[in-house]
Amino acid sequence: MLTKVYGSAVFGVDATTITVEVNVDKGIGYHLVGLPDNAIRESNYRIAASLQNNGYKIPGKKLILNMSPADMRKEGSAYDLPLAMGILVATGQITEEVPLSNFIIMGELSLDGSLQPIRGALPIAVKAKEEGFKGFILPKQNAKEAAIVDGIAVYGADTIKEVIDLINEGIPIPQTLVDMEAEFYERLENPEHDFADVKGQESIKRCMEIAAAGGHNIILIGPPGSGKTMLAKRLPSILPPLSLSEALETTKIHSVAGRTLEKGGVMTSRPFRSPHHTISDVALVGGGQYPQPGEISLAHNGVLFLDELPEFKRSVLEVMRQPLEDREVTISRARFTVTYPSSFMLVASMNPSPGGYFNDPDAPVTSSPAEMQRYLGKISGPLLDRIDLHIEVTPVPFEKLSEERKGEHSLAIRERVTQARKLQAERFSKFPQIHYNAQMGVKQIRTYCKLDTGSLQLLKTAMERLNLSARAYDRILKVARTIADLDASEAILGTHISEAIQYRSLDRDGWLG
Repeated sequence: MLTKVYGSAVFGVDATTITVEVNVDKGIGYHLVGLPDNAIRESNYRIAASLQNNGYKIPGKKLILNMSPADMRKEGSAYDLPLAMGILVATGQITEEVPLSNFIIMGELSLDGSLQPIRGALPIAVKAKEEGFKGFILPKQNAKEAAIVDGIAVYGADTIKEVIDLINEGIPIPQTLVDMEAEFYERLENPEHDFADVKGQESIKRCMEIAAAGGHNIILIGPPGSGKTMLAKRLPSILPPLSLSEALETTKIHSVAGRTLEKGGVMTSRPFRSPHHTISDVALVGGGQYPQPGEISLAHNGVLFLDELPEFKRSVLEVMRQPLEDREVTISRARFTVTYPSSFMLVASMNPSPGGYFNDPDAPVTSSPAEMQRYLGKISGPLLDRIDLHIEVTPVPFEKLSEERKGEHSLAIRERVTQARKLQAERFSKFPQIHYNAQMGVKQIRTYCKLDTGSLQLLKTAMERLNLSARAYDRILKVARTIADLDASEAILGTHISEAIQYRSLDRDGWLG
């Protein structure tokens, strides 16, 4: 007897339907084909134990199990449940009171028959809906995540016995229902980290607001204890709230990486990823034998924070150059290519010298100019070229630290940022690949960043007197455009240019040469 059960494989952030075919023939043997990996080959032991512990068995007959399409590599333990259900129906131990063909079925089996969570439940549910399946049966831990998708019934089961009872006797599994929009907007709550907790540092807060408004990458330079990390952690709290489509896209990536179980449902806050400086290039951009998303993709629609930037291996920093430009990363293997989105804001921090202090006569540790140049030289020019804002962070004086008065709340800053982003969305509506000022190319800069004679002369004078490099020119214009948007000004004024010039510290003579 031949039985077909339907599962799914996830490649990148998309799913492909897999047909599990089980054929029973004369003889003895268990033959699993269709390019399964080791985790799937070991499934017969898990299946045998779980069936035995629930009153069923793998009979002593010749079983041929094929996973179609047979030329596509399958990986992971999530195929245990569809394989087990196929065996039970094909060997006549249960009947199809409810047709198996109605469902996509996925789940890992424990030896007692309980179901363990899987990865990629959201993209699988999206694909199942597209292909017209009526339901998706999966472990209960993943049910809320899959139920985000409208138009397909999601059944979360705790054990294989519940699934058997559904197919064999029609005993229903409670359907998981999620009102995604209601849940999404309900969970848009006050941020955990708030700029109101930051004492002093008003100029730095202003710089962070500009970075958020224009989507600009930013680097914070300052001695230890000046508040660089504290400020960076609060940046997501002033970014515009995730739209529903952005939330789904972000959730899908985290689902593929198996990182949505704790929260369940749709992600409502922008990601903040802060990898350690010992991270490898594969862990940062993604990859592996079966490519998984890296930190830059997990930071999609959010913030990637690299603390102590010069301490990262140069090779790790260099692999970020292309994703920073293209907003996606493509991982190629011999048989297939996977593309993950990686549109994130880069926030980096660094000390100005190996000892952490620069030009401070009272500093406990000092570094020579040669040591400082060698330290800063670890950051390549092409990477620095992709960072629009450089800001020096100074230690907060005691008077400010001891103040009881709170600063401006993140939600108030977010309101101004959101208004500036709306202006940019209208401006770039004709350019599908451009959403905010940081993404402008040369053509858009020449069109939307025109200067009057006075502003142009101011910029020329500043570049000559401060020895600003050529790379600073376009960056200053982009940042000035964002400052003008925050002021709701159509034209870029001299005050906008002068403020933008302040945020190019590393381009000045004496920093990176």
